[in-house]
Amino acid sequence: MVDDRFVRTEVLIGEAGIKKLENSKVAIFGLGGVGGHVCEALVRGGVGNFILIDKDTVSVSNINRQIIATDDTVGCYKTKVMKERILSINPKCNVKIYNTFYLSSVSGIIDEDTDYIVDAIDTVSGKIQLVMDASNMNIPIMSSMGTGNKLEPTLLEVSDIYKTSVCPLAKVMRKELKNRNIEKLKVVYSKEKPRDSKLPKEEMAEEMGSKRGVVGSVSFVPSVAGLIIASEVIKDLLKGVI
Repeated sequence: MVDDRFVRTEVLIGEAGIKKLENSKVAIFGLGGVGGHVCEALVRGGVGNFILIDKDTVSVSNINRQIIATDDTVGCYKTKVMKERILSINPKCNVKIYNTFYLSSVSGIIDEDTDYIVDAIDTVSGKIQLVMDASNMNIPIMSSMGTGNKLEPTLLEVSDIYKTSVCPLAKVMRKELKNRNIEKLKVVYSKEKPRDSKLPKEEMAEEMGSKRGVVGSVSFVPSVAGLIIASEVIKDLLKGVI
């Protein structure tokens, strides 16, 4: 019998679809503006098993866009806050957390029975290595490209990395992945040209660090990117089932 939480979802995907998602395991690297919303949509979508990887704690400057960021969670590990949120939505979920930056290997983090990997991390080197690891383990992966300095969520779209344009991060990823003989990568990216960053207010400068290099962000672009990724993950997991 389907849990009452997912009765409305069952109307769309049936009991077999619900069971498939309940038994699926998704690893999410990065729980910021994009990754947090990926996680939120997946647990509400019925995914039952999670691996969460992020070393950061919640900061005040995260509040404008990150679903787990509130005055009450500032200073807390993002993984811990996200786990608590997942279990408040569906107490039956299984959640493993790792308070670490992903740098070189998924060894000891990703289980062999992981069904999907979501790359929502910021560093190019980390993103490239994660894609390589996913390829070597034959685990499907979807990556988020740049959502900073953007204001138009309707220009986000799903594509293969080699068909992307405009996005500076996607350009770097195309080059680096081609050099490593990676033939494909599903991504969400924006066709909006990044806007010039504005200097932060003086009172924010100390908290945010140097004015140089500060990336602008807003509530509705990273979140939409995250929801798009979650939709793709769920649809991919359900292939052959519905």
